[in-house]
Amino acid sequence: MERSPMALLGPRFEAQTGANGSVLDNVLPDMAPLVNPYWSRFAPMDPTMSKILGLFTLIILIISCCGNGVVVYIFGGTKSLRTPANLLVLNLAFSDFCMMASQSPVMIINFYYETWVLGPLWCDIYAACGSLFGCVSIWSMCMIAFDRYNVIVRGINGSPMTIKTSIMKILFIWMMAVFWTIMPLIGWSSYVPEGNLTACSIDYMTRKWNPRSYLITYSLFVYYTPLFMICYSYWFIIAAVAAHEKAMREQAKKMNVKSLRSSEDCDKSAESKLAKVALTTISLWFMAWTPYLVICYFGLFKIEGLTPLTTIWGATFAKTSAVYNPIVYGISHPKYRLVLKEKCPMCVCGSTDEPKPDAPPSDTETTSDAESKA
Repeated sequence: MERSPMALLGPRFEAQTGANGSVLDNVLPDMAPLVNPYWSRFAPMDPTMSKILGLFTLIILIISCCGNGVVVYIFGGTKSLRTPANLLVLNLAFSDFCMMASQSPVMIINFYYETWVLGPLWCDIYAACGSLFGCVSIWSMCMIAFDRYNVIVRGINGSPMTIKTSIMKILFIWMMAVFWTIMPLIGWSSYVPEGNLTACSIDYMTRKWNPRSYLITYSLFVYYTPLFMICYSYWFIIAAVAAHEKAMREQAKKMNVKSLRSSEDCDKSAESKLAKVALTTISLWFMAWTPYLVICYFGLFKIEGLTPLTTIWGATFAKTSAVYNPIVYGISHPKYRLVLKEKCPMCVCGSTDEPKPDAPPSDTETTSDAESKA
């Protein structure tokens, strides 16, 4: 007789059984007190869906760990790339790597057993790691956006970021992330299983002021504040780049030349490209995490429609934020592509040439153009 995966784990992991066909039928005795009764109204998730989610999680785990591992290796191991700004990029890649390394294996195990089998302690550890590395990632992106703003918008009037300044910013990011992470461990809210019992997160279902106040405050400081700061930075970055390009085109038109780009202008263009890379990365991060925030707010404000399937897909989709960054940098970051081509040529597609300044028109060319127009 074939035994279920739960039975193979032994007596400690025998599930609570019931006659109502609820998702709570699979909850383990030591996890039962942490599960919100709201989820008892739903039937267990289809085992096929658990397999699909497990396979999807395995794929993004491999892509993210390999991609972010390469980013950490390239930026950390190449002296020319260890600039103050790139230290923030390195911090972002390290955080994304840790996010997937700490979250995905645990999710895959629980997808296999179709419930949380690692006990309350690992529930806290898992949820704390997700909160910690998620907070570090978004605030790293916020600091990257401010650096782009300082370089492109303020230009020579801005204070250049030094290695010391960059390290101080990274320390601030980690200290703030640790603060928000430990709060649920010491009584301000708590970490509990998600609806389908294969992941853990902040408690967004309990109708008490303690967990609800934490979620509101947490979202203000870890979602809305960095979102506002990033939007503020890129609003002025886009305006500055557009104004610069317009001025260059008008001046070139007056002088009857195709382009006025000097080496300084090419540097400006390179900075603009880096800003586009950062903007793409940040946009993808918010696309990944916004659905999960909406799910949390559904629970917070008692909005009907939450199911175990929507919560776990929201949590799984949010993890894809750690996959985008190495892909975006691999496609768009000029100097990263140059170094990557040296160390792993097969990993680079397309040209790695950087923009070069156009040669100024000679007197002969200018005279010839004038004669032809006459």
